[in-house]
Amino acid sequence: MVESISKTQSTSASKVIKVIIVEDFKLTRVGLRCALNENSDIEVVAESENAIDGLKMIESLIPDVVLMDLGLPGMNGIEAMLKIREFAPEIKTIALTSHDREEEVIAALSSGASAYCLKDIDPTKLADVVRDVSTGVCWIDPMVARLALNAFPKVENIGFLPSKTQAEGRVPLTEREFEVLKHLVTGKSNTEIAKELIVSVHTAKAHVCSILQKMCVNDRVQAAVKAVKEGMV
Repeated sequence: MVESISKTQSTSASKVIKVIIVEDFKLTRVGLRCALNENSDIEVVAESENAIDGLKMIESLIPDVVLMDLGLPGMNGIEAMLKIREFAPEIKTIALTSHDREEEVIAALSSGASAYCLKDIDPTKLADVVRDVSTGVCWIDPMVARLALNAFPKVENIGFLPSKTQAEGRVPLTEREFEVLKHLVTGKSNTEIAKELIVSVHTAKAHVCSILQKMCVNDRVQAAVKAVKEGMV
């Protein structure tokens, strides 16, 4: 079953972010739709209870962002996100999960999603994630980063964790960049980082770009996972 939604809005100069929800539980879909539609700059344009119908709607409507449940019946959310990446890589996807299985988290991390959210995320935070993702920013739930860390092979015969000095030897970040990295690992957006450090959003974004370059990673998700894996934070 696929449900199409049209929300009447007044003409606005700002672009409305179009969202499609793919989630098999109707109550969850309704909650997500209501939470997101409370924001004037976000519109849920369609819903689907399965990936097959959801992919058809996504290909037809070309939304800006897709909220994809990972535990869908039939084709799962990870397979669906890989297919979206094939036919419309410009569409941003947000993986939604209520599970804590390490293998599922790792599979999601390699599926092309721009964000990874647990389903108990605060509605206001979810709206912020949708906005950030629509502009090309990646976001990772702090709990997802911890689960990802658990899935990496453990180093044996070592009685200590790498110190900050050792981490600095591998990745030459400045002291301020280490501060930014700590906030990045906890899932904060550029705006939130700027507020925490009392700097401009432009400055926070510049620090994040520098961190990605120095760590030799492509996005914030990879940076967060690498930072936790290597004991940098």
